[in-house]
Amino acid sequence: MPYPSMPRAITVFSLAIGLMTAGVMAADLTAQEPPPLSSGAKFVAQTGQQLYQTSCQGCHMADGKGARGVGLYPALANNRNLAVSEFLIFVIMNGKSGMPGFRDYMSDEQIANVANHVRSSFGNNHGPDVTAGFVKDFSSR
Repeated sequence: MPYPSMPRAITVFSLAIGLMTAGVMAADLTAQEPPPLSSGAKFVAQTGQQLYQTSCQGCHMADGKGARGVGLYPALANNRNLAVSEFLIFVIMNGKSGMPGFRDYMSDEQIANVANHVRSSFGNNHGPDVTAGFVKDFSSR
């Protein structure tokens, strides 16, 4: 049985080393953890925009226009119901239809922040701002 030529053996060896190095580098890239969405059972994000992006955008979409598919994800854009802050806070806290409630995962301040973001984005211009104190008082009713 003939032995492979030296240049071919060097080429194969070099390719093997290159592939192993690439594999180690790729494994190192995937080992880097993305920033956490939550700390235990609570969301880490604080701003309304961050909370919307991590908690709401998957269903209500980046533009707030909602979606239709396997389910109906209501539009938040130009939504008159959001003018009633109690309605929005209730839905964020307790969920509605297929939407989960976030009462156990967000602080009163986070609920107020995401509510204010939704009420002032996507063509909505509803005020006044919701406060953490208002959310706390509302949740104790």
